[in-house]
Amino acid sequence: MGPRARFAFWAALLLGGAALALALDLRLFPSLLLNPLWHLASLLAGLGLLTLVRRAAAVTGRTLARHGRQGNLPRFETNRLVRKGPYACMRHPMHLALSFLPLAFGLILGSPSFVLLVWPLEVLLLWLFIRRVEEPEALRKFGEAYRRYMREVPAFNLRPDCLRRLFREED
Repeated sequence: MGPRARFAFWAALLLGGAALALALDLRLFPSLLLNPLWHLASLLAGLGLLTLVRRAAAVTGRTLARHGRQGNLPRFETNRLVRKGPYACMRHPMHLALSFLPLAFGLILGSPSFVLLVWPLEVLLLWLFIRRVEEPEALRKFGEAYRRYMREVPAFNLRPDCLRRLFREED
């Protein structure tokens, strides 16, 4: 699956989720939608979370660009298995960070339905995307090396030392 298809996947999650959440909010939380204190607190929390997501995506993206590319490849393409930085302790650190993007989006929108209902469903869809698209692609690309990596490194890792790697540049 190419970069455009991945972008379409994320756009569908965010925009489709927003439409569904707005419809739910009008039925379930109409008074909260008119509460300016909720919207201010939600906006600030969403912007803070978005900053963390962007930082982690930048760190993982630079790690992939620095260690995952040999030769002249198109942007977002890799041809080397990366096991450095956050990839040393989890296979999908960028996806872990990006799983919080819909939550940040829902908070910025001030949508309780997005936060409570849509976001967990989108995390499940992201997990299915990893299992059905990302992992099979990596297995085709890297073969036995990726199988070993799967046995040695979990898909996600919430240990504090691993999370620190997610937000910190390493060489």
